[in-house]
Amino acid sequence: MKKILSIAITSVLMLTGCSDFLDEDLKSALSPDNTYTSTHGFEVGVTGLYEFARSEWNTWGGSDNAFTHGAATPYEILQIGTDLAVTGHNDGTLQIFDNLSYTPLTGLINSFWKFGYGLVANANQILEYSEKDVKWDKPTDKIGFQAEARFFRAYGYRYLVYLFGDVPYVDKVEDKFRVDFTRTPKAEVLNKMIEDLEFATANLPEDPDKVMVGRLTKWAAEHMLSEVYLMAGMPDKAEKAALDVINSSKFSLMKNRFGKEKEQAGDVFADMFRENNQNRTSGNMESIWVMQLEYNTTGGGGESDDWTKRAWVPKYWQLDGFVIADSLGGRGLAQLTPLTWWINGENFYDQEDIRNSEYNIKRNWYCNNPESEKYGQKTEITETLWTAGQLCPALTKFFYGVIDRGGDEGYGGNTKDRMKFRLAETYLLLAEARMQQSDLSGAAEAINIVRERAHAKAITADQATVDFLLDERIREMAGEELRRFTLSRLGKLKERTLKYNPRAQMEDKHLLWPIPQDVINSNTGAEFPQNPGWEQ
Repeated sequence: MKKILSIAITSVLMLTGCSDFLDEDLKSALSPDNTYTSTHGFEVGVTGLYEFARSEWNTWGGSDNAFTHGAATPYEILQIGTDLAVTGHNDGTLQIFDNLSYTPLTGLINSFWKFGYGLVANANQILEYSEKDVKWDKPTDKIGFQAEARFFRAYGYRYLVYLFGDVPYVDKVEDKFRVDFTRTPKAEVLNKMIEDLEFATANLPEDPDKVMVGRLTKWAAEHMLSEVYLMAGMPDKAEKAALDVINSSKFSLMKNRFGKEKEQAGDVFADMFRENNQNRTSGNMESIWVMQLEYNTTGGGGESDDWTKRAWVPKYWQLDGFVIADSLGGRGLAQLTPLTWWINGENFYDQEDIRNSEYNIKRNWYCNNPESEKYGQKTEITETLWTAGQLCPALTKFFYGVIDRGGDEGYGGNTKDRMKFRLAETYLLLAEARMQQSDLSGAAEAINIVRERAHAKAITADQATVDFLLDERIREMAGEELRRFTLSRLGKLKERTLKYNPRAQMEDKHLLWPIPQDVINSNTGAEFPQNPGWEQ
């Protein structure tokens, strides 16, 4: 499949003149002065932004990765310690986010700071060089590359403001080494993000069928703009942005079976997550932006990208009668086990809701080892097995993505493309925007469009509450959305975590992560206060 290419891009994605806490240690064999002189050079650089952005999932690196977190659970720490999941795996890196015992010295907290600012700084470099003497192939090249760079700058700040609140706003490559950064109020950063996304919306391509697979369009920018408007307390603008995407006629919720396995047992919700079914080229008209992570494919991902498969699949293979099999989700590690209140909640799913079908949540586990006397027998899920992470209901949306490792079946992660933005979430952003404007009938209408596809019962205006919306986002988006971000945006992080998660005794200080201590220590030229409650 033709994808966005990863061509030696990390060599030109480097920073200059920044303080230590904004520094990124990237490959620098090529000079930006020599690279950013033509359309081809900017194509290489912007391609690097796509690779850097998808590194939000990267675990242990790889020879071609622009960034690595150096830990097995980067995406999981933004799901755990909320109302969604706990860990069933004895992983010290993840446990401290499960029980909220992380500190300003925690490695993954520092890693996400570097990820956010690495993306910002590389976007700034492209923007700065685009204003110099460049040999453009077409008059529209300059503004097109600027639109992509500004989208990714906003994308980097999205992580930073959700996690840390007030953060330094940097919109240029610093000429001199600086140790005097100050924290910009979150509201100001959000306004800058809105400016970037409005620019991207106005200047990115409109037709998703005329861009390379995985490339941004104006609709991806407008989807994210809707979310950022909500973060900034502008629900009327958020509603308009969401409606622009919905009414564009470019996308539609998938309601009929599709893909190579459409004749096999299943349903349309499960089809969206099967191998090779994420891009428009497969017939998936719901995807707005798809990150390209397909394994062993030019422009795809590697073995260290996206281990969500391991995270959500239990360690069934430890039990007598089982062997590792990709049909059971591969080598699951139960880094995340769903909280019982929702996945086993008596009334959480409607009876006919396909998102609760066996095709989407595996609840029945049958011994699959043909050499075992238990072969074919059902193993019941018990509280003991669930707590140990050995057997629990599992989200099958993450079962797929197989790596051939010479007989070590199912060892690898989710090496398939990932839908980053899809239309179902746009409808849920629309519902959120209408709730903030007290339009509960309109909110219910938006939610019901998503529920109709799932064969769930329609709700009424009086049922359209923030808590119902958050429940619906679990039903639709569990494991896809960054749950911590959603709860933070809606002001429900502490309330719902305390209500539903017995392990996470959340305090006010946990509403934001601590600023990495290295950041504070290195910024000797100006006061750089720690987030409340994290002062040492």
